[in-house]
Amino acid sequence: MEEFRRCLERQERETNERNRRADEINELQRQVDEQVLIAVALQDEENQGRRRGSQCDATGVLGLLPEQKLTAVIRMLAYGASADQVDEIARMGKSTTLEALVRFCQAVETLYTRDYLHRPTPRDLQRLLQKAEARGFPGMIGSIDCMHWQWKNCPTAWQDDYGNRKGQKSIILEAVAGFDTWVWHAFFGVAGSQNDLNVLGQSLVFNDVLRGQGPNVIYQVNNTVYQMRSKNYLLPIKRDTGKMSKGVLASFKLGG
Repeated sequence: MEEFRRCLERQERETNERNRRADEINELQRQVDEQVLIAVALQDEENQGRRRGSQCDATGVLGLLPEQKLTAVIRMLAYGASADQVDEIARMGKSTTLEALVRFCQAVETLYTRDYLHRPTPRDLQRLLQKAEARGFPGMIGSIDCMHWQWKNCPTAWQDDYGNRKGQKSIILEAVAGFDTWVWHAFFGVAGSQNDLNVLGQSLVFNDVLRGQGPNVIYQVNNTVYQMRSKNYLLPIKRDTGKMSKGVLASFKLGG
């Protein structure tokens, strides 16, 4: 009976903790939405005037709200909707919606790239390594993978290049994400017919390492010590066959 009571108490604590975290996330999301809205609006003179309530047309009617434009843009980005599809909700013309989409993307890139898409500093790397080790993945700083963004209206002349193995036309996005969903690397635009290794060969993810400008990090593999800044990195393939190793991943010292 005592064990059953402790089990119920533990379940209650876990439920309360989940609810508390959910409330914090919802509150944080509201704050982020408002911050993004204000920051994007301040990037545009038309939206600045509208937020002050002074932007009117020749008939004295107020123009479109920044919240109205943001709603249309977010629906287009989140659901892949066209400008015509969001007209019923946002009450905006097609050309205005497309213009708002372009301005929103430009503003977000200008405002947040430096903070959220910067390369990891030595302190960031140390934090990622510590968290990964605590979660059972020692020596891991993130997960790199490619996803295919389906291109419905791919031009006929390009369909051979952009067709993937599933017969779909797509564009590839390569990204590196940490345990906390921090995406610190994104490489987008490769044709869907290429595989992950081809994409990796074109991306910029290892550029700093190859130029010897990476962080001064020392690591050990197979009883051999490597220094990232001295152009050392690992390849999970065999150089002669180009296939995955069956045993321990082969390591190569490049550039020395």
